[in-house]
Amino acid sequence: MTKGVGEAVAVMMMDLNSDLGESFGAWTMGDDEAVLASVSSANVACGYHAGDPEVMLKTVRAAARRSVGVGAHPGYPDLVGFGRRNMACSPDEVYAFTLYQIGALTAVCRASGVSLRHVKPHGALYNQAAKDPRLAEAIARAVKDGGEGLMLLGLANSAFGGAAATVGVPFAAEAFADRAYRADGTLVPRGEPGAVIHDESVAAARVVRMATEGVVEAIDGTLVSLRPHSVCLHGDTKEAVTMAREVRRALEGAGVEIRALEVR
Repeated sequence: MTKGVGEAVAVMMMDLNSDLGESFGAWTMGDDEAVLASVSSANVACGYHAGDPEVMLKTVRAAARRSVGVGAHPGYPDLVGFGRRNMACSPDEVYAFTLYQIGALTAVCRASGVSLRHVKPHGALYNQAAKDPRLAEAIARAVKDGGEGLMLLGLANSAFGGAAATVGVPFAAEAFADRAYRADGTLVPRGEPGAVIHDESVAAARVVRMATEGVVEAIDGTLVSLRPHSVCLHGDTKEAVTMAREVRRALEGAGVEIRALEVR
């Protein structure tokens, strides 16, 4: 069992998270308030790929009102590309970017009377680090140095788990409700057909299977073994609100308790 996080599948508990706080200035993305009604954790953008100081504060306070756990969602400095474009950054740069964003959201959380619980990288940073142990370890070091009691949330069966163990930070394995998988357990790139799942009932059924059987069906029909502590659905899709509601309803109907991530 990974240090610091209970075995979610065995005891039929699951965290349901969403990437939120991604509006910027006069530009609004998603209906964060409505999504917060269904999830147990919020990954809040920290101003690099999306979000701004006012949006960060508004999102954290909205999460606090609903007793939703708050995590930092650091990304590459790429507002134009929404953090979804690969960048050739060194591990030292990734460490600095991540630490900086953790610090910003920690201050927002402190001002809002809540504690930052976890750190989940965003977009290209997440996908590159999931395959590159050097980048994953840089992120894990930033999590360790960013504050007491923080955990790293990252893709199940990826470089994140080993990096967390090496650095000595708690790790929570993540799966995705609305993303397709390859047979090797990696996510299907967004530019490929079928990469994003838009059907709420399909997503809900997949998540229930993850929680109760520990498998997900890959895009080629292969069954991939995974045991996530947390399942993500993206807050920037048009069906985000209804998908969050449907996934939660399906999990609870299967006897799975929805509970925010916490270090134990």
